[in-house]
Amino acid sequence: MRAYDTIAAISTAVGESGVSIIKVSGDRSKEIVSKIFRIKNKTDFMEAAPWTIQYGHIIRPDGEIVDEVLVSFFQGPKSFTAEDVVEINCHGGRVATESVLNEVFQAGARPAEPGEFTKRAFLNGRIDLSQAEAVIDIIQAKTVLSMKAALEQSGGKLSAEIKEIRDSILNLLAFIEVTVDFPEEDLEFTTGQEVSEKLSGLLQKVASLIRTSEEGKIIRDGLSIAIIGKPNVGKSSLMNALLKENRAIVTDIPGTTRDIIEEYLNIDGIPIKITDTAGIRETDDVVEKIGVDRSKSKIDEADLIVFVLDSSRPLDQEDKDIIKYIKDRKIVTLINKVDLEEKLNLEGYDLGETIQVSALNGFGLNELKDKIKKLFFHGQVEAKDYMVTNRRHKEALMRANEKMYAAKTAIDQGISLDLAAIDLNASWNYFGEITGDTLSEDLVDKIFSDFCIGK
Repeated sequence: MRAYDTIAAISTAVGESGVSIIKVSGDRSKEIVSKIFRIKNKTDFMEAAPWTIQYGHIIRPDGEIVDEVLVSFFQGPKSFTAEDVVEINCHGGRVATESVLNEVFQAGARPAEPGEFTKRAFLNGRIDLSQAEAVIDIIQAKTVLSMKAALEQSGGKLSAEIKEIRDSILNLLAFIEVTVDFPEEDLEFTTGQEVSEKLSGLLQKVASLIRTSEEGKIIRDGLSIAIIGKPNVGKSSLMNALLKENRAIVTDIPGTTRDIIEEYLNIDGIPIKITDTAGIRETDDVVEKIGVDRSKSKIDEADLIVFVLDSSRPLDQEDKDIIKYIKDRKIVTLINKVDLEEKLNLEGYDLGETIQVSALNGFGLNELKDKIKKLFFHGQVEAKDYMVTNRRHKEALMRANEKMYAAKTAIDQGISLDLAAIDLNASWNYFGEITGDTLSEDLVDKIFSDFCIGK
């Protein structure tokens, strides 16, 4: 980041809307906006009190009006970036918004880089890195539950847990250092026992955090479910019934769905990416073969396979080939078309949980949803006070946990406290990667580069 630059960008989605917001941040934000903003009562914007809104117009140097606006001033450090921030509320629409933004640039601001506003909030100490990452999770949240989890992280609950653990490790390191520095006191054995006991408690706390990561990942990113089965067993009808809309083509012609269809479904707050695959079968049709290959790829990536069989048709070789392909995977088998005469016999086949459904009239779909919740959330779906939802955080926790365990093992085996301290120090650094205290500048830059401009 270029130090002391004043940056500007559109903070709202670009397109037709009632209002757009242009954010300006930096030491010169108020000065820059005052060059192009004329308050209706003719007072100078430089004299405007912080945390107030002023009504007026953005004007060009020749006095031409660009747009009618409301402008607010947030004085640092009590702003999102901890710098002086000006927000211009102008009319929505690409032309109006970009015209105002262009005047801001002409007055002296530069275009913000992706994620630069949030990055400045982090670098200026207003938020830590895990809170900064939660900003993008809030924006991308697919359900109320994923939004709630992101808000908890943004509020600093995970950060507080990590800080408490880091402080405890730092105290242990200080305790060890005193013992090593004063060997004449003969405290090493007593210190080793005490450190080992405290590490046991910390390891339990970290293990509890890591356990939340599987559910946390699902709440943040969603479950990936692939609907599979031979052609014309009702996969597309099932997807349409779950989505309550005609998203997939439904006909009596086998192989109609030749491409992958993906949609998101919300089951009690769990975002679910549900994929209606092309039927899996041998085919000479080039286009359908591409669809079959893609289906197999989606099956390999899925968290759960929903295998659909037709109750009105006997098991045939195509069904058996699919059963062979998905063995050892987490599956739920749906026996569809139960409203028709039953001809299906599954004796001798282990197909996991089996549910009878009718995609045509919705029978059995609630049972399927309950089964999904039970498989991944033990039937209860809720966001805890703090939850690890970010893969980077989980990896850092696991590395930190490994080093803490190594330190405890060394102490329990009577190895020098000096060596245990090396592992403890490494774990302290890994915990710091979560909050950004010990992360390299290159990695910080990479994290913020994934943000959109204006955030």
